[in-house]
Amino acid sequence: MAEKAPNRIPWPPLIYVGAAVLGLLLHKWWPVLSLAAGYFRHIGAALLTVGIFLDVFTMLQFRRHHTTILPHKAASHLITSGPFAHTRNPIYLANTMLLAGIGLAFDVPWVIILALPAALLTQKLAIEREERHLAEKFGEAWTSYAAKVPRWLFRL
Repeated sequence: MAEKAPNRIPWPPLIYVGAAVLGLLLHKWWPVLSLAAGYFRHIGAALLTVGIFLDVFTMLQFRRHHTTILPHKAASHLITSGPFAHTRNPIYLANTMLLAGIGLAFDVPWVIILALPAALLTQKLAIEREERHLAEKFGEAWTSYAAKVPRWLFRL
């Protein structure tokens, strides 16, 4: 029998890609204030760079620990080192940074605006379910880890 997974649908990639596409369409149909100033583009490029680095580094951590990166598959190991020592969701954090970075670097404010709802929707549809899965699977190890490390970069 297959192990219980946190989700049947891989929500996070769908949410983040959907937010980017929706942001680009809204920008085309209903443009808002331009952020074309050079420093916004530089901030966007920095967010893109950090987001890509964090995504790749975290993916390598999943590989190193021989556990799935797929948000609709059951975890086989609890990773608490590397980026997971600072945030319980480094890939989702990186994806949020990528959305904001794209919006700033390419002057598409709608993508920046949609980064927060994408993160909140990811939290509701994926993170909370993943956390229940991890709590069931890893018990006290998960509880102790979750008490020390914030979901994002800070506690709300």
